[in-house]
Amino acid sequence: MAASLHGRSLLSMRDLSREEIHAILDLAAAQKRDLAALRRSAPFCGRTLAMIFQKPSLRTRVSFETGMTLMGGHAIYLSPADIKLGERESTEDIALVLSRYADIIMARVFGHSIVADLARHATVPVINGLSDFEHPCQILADLLTVRERKGKLEGLCGAYIGDGNNVANSLLFGAARVGMNFTVASPPGFEPTAPVVAEARKMAAATGAKIQVVNNPADAARGADMLYTDVWASMGQESEAAARREKFRGFQIDMPLLKLARPDALVLHCLPAHYGEEIAYDVTRSPNSAIFDQAENRMHAQNALMTLIAGDSHRKEGKDPR
Repeated sequence: MAASLHGRSLLSMRDLSREEIHAILDLAAAQKRDLAALRRSAPFCGRTLAMIFQKPSLRTRVSFETGMTLMGGHAIYLSPADIKLGERESTEDIALVLSRYADIIMARVFGHSIVADLARHATVPVINGLSDFEHPCQILADLLTVRERKGKLEGLCGAYIGDGNNVANSLLFGAARVGMNFTVASPPGFEPTAPVVAEARKMAAATGAKIQVVNNPADAARGADMLYTDVWASMGQESEAAARREKFRGFQIDMPLLKLARPDALVLHCLPAHYGEEIAYDVTRSPNSAIFDQAENRMHAQNALMTLIAGDSHRKEGKDPR
């Protein structure tokens, strides 16, 4: 199953089968257990990751850069000023040029079409480090964290409280794929889109998972094995922040909401957190919180992903113009 990932890009959780997700998580867990062996093996010695950033980041940049260094490789940070996608140079040309230098391209962008265009034209694997539609690397880290704590994914009940954004989309797809029941609770008008929910339910039909969208946080939290949230206003939505605070009032993961979940329920947040808004500070420091394990696991999940997609014959067959 790991061989099926060789040379492929990752743009969406929909790109991965249930077995491929577990192959990534299995390797991530093994590499995490023995970082000294990973350093010695140096699977990316002499190889390069090109990192395109339209949006600034702490976890995405540091986890990818540290991971490549750990595995003997080198990561190049390309800031918004370095690469003005579609402005100074076409996305197609950028993809083709970077393919001549780098072994993997990671892009953290605004529009999902940008990372899709990069993958269409690149001759090396492209990883979606975040787009306005999905955040697959985050969800791989989330699933790794839940599996570490719970010992399984299938049959668990997860709940997401907040905006039906890119993280919610990827969680729905990821949970459906691995057989985790999942409920999203959002204020009216902020739910995940109908096509996303329909697609997640179609995926869930194959694994026996149940996908729900509700407007009451208590309905989602009751009996849940995991509570998850994200900021109410994502990057690029700063002008909406005040209005969103009013509309999302009551959608905070606080101690009363946590008490509705199972006693050993995990609390997750992809960070950065706005304490007092989407989550209470004391919840994040409670025994239920796994948010910093989750942050660490970004690196381990991404290391495993890169290892599996970028072997010796990593260039996409038939696409290298040299």
